[in-house]
Amino acid sequence: MDKLKRVLSGQDAEEPGALAEVIDATSLGWGTRVKGFVACFALGCVFSVLGSCLLWVPRKGLILFAAFYTLGNIASIGSTLFLMGPVKQLKRMFEPTRLIATVVMLLCLILTLCSAFWWRKEGLALLFCILQFFALACISFIPFARDAVKKCVSVCLS
Repeated sequence: MDKLKRVLSGQDAEEPGALAEVIDATSLGWGTRVKGFVACFALGCVFSVLGSCLLWVPRKGLILFAAFYTLGNIASIGSTLFLMGPVKQLKRMFEPTRLIATVVMLLCLILTLCSAFWWRKEGLALLFCILQFFALACISFIPFARDAVKKCVSVCLS
């Protein structure tokens, strides 16, 4: 019956391929996507708040803050994967208007964790956390900030 409907509606009469069947079988329903988004975003918020609370721990506070703040950002960014899907999310992240913010954000995430755990430089970890915030909040959402960063980079490179 499905074949007849496809033929009468003008759709391709071929059977769906194995890849189409796998994609249909692994796709999440809307309710599951929303639950995944809420859970992942809440986990990201908890990690960020926990990192802010751990900032005041003597000696290891900055390293704990950097680690939990970074994990919170990763979880929060990952939460949108549930709503859009991973391929669409990556395509949107690497659009020309968001490319600089994405590269800066990913680089700062990696450098924050490296400076906290590998290099053991607390001040550097804090600096990269601040840069994470500016990359996420300012550069990606404020159009004039993107233009200012582009001009600054072009002046520095020339």
